[in-house]
Amino acid sequence: MTGRRGALASKAIAVRTAPPFDAELGAALTALGDLSGERLTPENLAAQRQRDAASRPLPTAAELRADGRFAVEELSVPGAEGGPDVTLVYARPADAARPLPVLYYMHGGGMITGNAWSVLPKILRDWSAPLGLAVVSVEYRLAPETPYPGPLEDCHAGLLWTVGHADELGIDGERVIIGGKSAGGGLAAALALLNRDRGDGPTPIGQLLQCPMLDDRLDTPSAHQMAGIGLWDRSSAAVAWQAYLGDQYGAPDLPPYAAPARATDLSGLPPTYIDVGSAETFRDENVAYAHAIWRAGGDAEFHVWPGAFHGFDSVAPTAALTREARHARTQWLSRILGHSRRE
Repeated sequence: MTGRRGALASKAIAVRTAPPFDAELGAALTALGDLSGERLTPENLAAQRQRDAASRPLPTAAELRADGRFAVEELSVPGAEGGPDVTLVYARPADAARPLPVLYYMHGGGMITGNAWSVLPKILRDWSAPLGLAVVSVEYRLAPETPYPGPLEDCHAGLLWTVGHADELGIDGERVIIGGKSAGGGLAAALALLNRDRGDGPTPIGQLLQCPMLDDRLDTPSAHQMAGIGLWDRSSAAVAWQAYLGDQYGAPDLPPYAAPARATDLSGLPPTYIDVGSAETFRDENVAYAHAIWRAGGDAEFHVWPGAFHGFDSVAPTAALTREARHARTQWLSRILGHSRRE
């Protein structure tokens, strides 16, 4: 087939053909059975929340303390003006010398599910203990009950309080890393932009964005290519974005703090780590975000894990690719912390 029609047909085939899953990850996905293909809808949101809560039981403070290896506090701090107080979960290695650098972290869950506690065991084990890193995990309000900008303002208020009380927390307010995964990665990216533009918070030493949810338009090649494939596709993402943005969903002038992919200026951001799977919806919006940081003269380390789907490291925590991804993130954190210590 030749000519314009043939070229268009070839392009359509290329978009429809999804990258293969890594064999080990694909087997873990298959083991989930029907759950791997269920999509989020407005009608099943309540049921999905119940299932998510059951799959992510909240660890107790005693469990998080791990026989005294970590100190853990739940804090209630002032929210944004006119908003409710914000809950922060603060954890640190019990025997680490102070002041500690801090990872200010936003959990995933499409901005409609998830919690600040269930992400901590993994973070404490993988990063806090080996790197001497304190962690503040934010219990931001969820959509659709609290649409944008409520959840982001919760995160911003918590960041300001954390840095403002650095001495009593035993942290170094000049060594803050903003981070998050999936929807939390999107919130982390938005918070970095908001913090830069308002100028009322710290100057972070880095931002850690794991498979971040950045683009409400869901019109990239990977969004179309991966439709109906994997745990999270553009149909589920559209429901989550609609819940989060409410009346602003689909607006042509949506601010970048609502959807960071809308940003036209990514200058002045801290050194950034972004990673994503080659076989997931968010791949190309993450690629574009890394490119935009580079074009603005910024520092970004970017990884695309071959054959990985969204959330692969949670589904297959012992897989070889998960171990490689975890090592790469840890090495980046170690370098960022080492650079800030020398400065």
